[in-house]
Amino acid sequence: MADRDEEREERIEMEIVVDAYTQDEQAVGWITYLEETMDFPFEAQCIEEREVSPLKEGETVSVLGMPSIEPSLRQQFVTIEWNDRELGVPLKQLEPLEASDDTEQAVADWHYWLNR
Repeated sequence: MADRDEEREERIEMEIVVDAYTQDEQAVGWITYLEETMDFPFEAQCIEEREVSPLKEGETVSVLGMPSIEPSLRQQFVTIEWNDRELGVPLKQLEPLEASDDTEQAVADWHYWLNR
């Protein structure tokens, strides 16, 4: 497990999953936070290959937004432009390259949450 980041823990507890008692409510808190905090579009790089995604490690993509699929506590998807198509890939496999500070923070918060 990664070192505990108190500032990040407080933001997660007080802003993202506040008043969320079930996993479904926490998932909705996350999707709301990510949608409201990330500034689309932004450039990102694939940092790990996943079975559910065609991206290769090191590949750079443009992240366009969030797809309208059921949120989950283990997986949040973003919509990317890839080979002249739009498709959803796990946010876990992306790291922002050219993005706002808010976007970088939101993605880092999500990665931190998954690694807890």
